[in-house]
Amino acid sequence: MHVKIKMDKAVLRKLSAAQRKAALRTAEQMRHEIITEARMPFDEGTLQNVQTSTEVRHNGVRINHDTPYATRLYFNPQYNFDTTINANAGGLWWEDYLTGSKKKRPEKLFAHYYRKVKGGL
Repeated sequence: MHVKIKMDKAVLRKLSAAQRKAALRTAEQMRHEIITEARMPFDEGTLQNVQTSTEVRHNGVRINHDTPYATRLYFNPQYNFDTTINANAGGLWWEDYLTGSKKKRPEKLFAHYYRKVKGGL
């Protein structure tokens, strides 16, 4: 039996672009959820509102906290975080998405946005 498969490169490019868009939207939604849930430490708002960004990479998406103190705050949940502005502020604010109750959330978000972005392809 002989099978010949021909790939439509234009459609593959569109699907790849849809994957990148869906990944970026997923990261932006996760960032939005963390802010809405008031999970990040908040003093002047620099970490949460200015120094947190999302970017598409060749192998995925990155959510970056670009401050010298972000790592220190993240990995030290024992600190006495001010909860005046962000009631749920503390360290390890991404842990629910990595190992906790929201572990499947990024997959579900990506699937939702991918279906939406790719349309009828």
